[in-house]
Amino acid sequence: MEMVAAIVHQLTRNLTDEEIRANPGFAAYFVDHTTGVYPTAASGFPWTAASIQSTGDVIADLTEDLAAEQKARKTYDNILRLSDDPDVNNVIRFLREREIVHFQRFGECLRLCKDKMNDKNIYFTNPAFDKGAAPKAAMSKPAE
Repeated sequence: MEMVAAIVHQLTRNLTDEEIRANPGFAAYFVDHTTGVYPTAASGFPWTAASIQSTGDVIADLTEDLAAEQKARKTYDNILRLSDDPDVNNVIRFLREREIVHFQRFGECLRLCKDKMNDKNIYFTNPAFDKGAAPKAAMSKPAE
């Protein structure tokens, strides 16, 4: 986030009033945030903690992490398609490379976690989570 904020600062620190007015999308942003970084999607949807998915299930969470890394990489790819600023592009390429490495490490972790779990369980859940979860009536012995 700090790197992206630094890029935004570098690109906007010397804007004139005319340059701000010339871009209606940025002008609206400027009214609310000046040139401060307010995390939003390109569509304008603000970042919230609700965008972070966590289930407590290692397989589901690592799969979500893999998807997040790919989405970030795709965003950097799109920025590189639109940007012609070499300084911005160098930073974005660096960040993109990090997403690729993170994706690889999460993939390795997912494989290791699956290897440690019950290989007969096609859903890759840990059966130990469910031990003792049955209702007491179902666990008691039938009367003889």
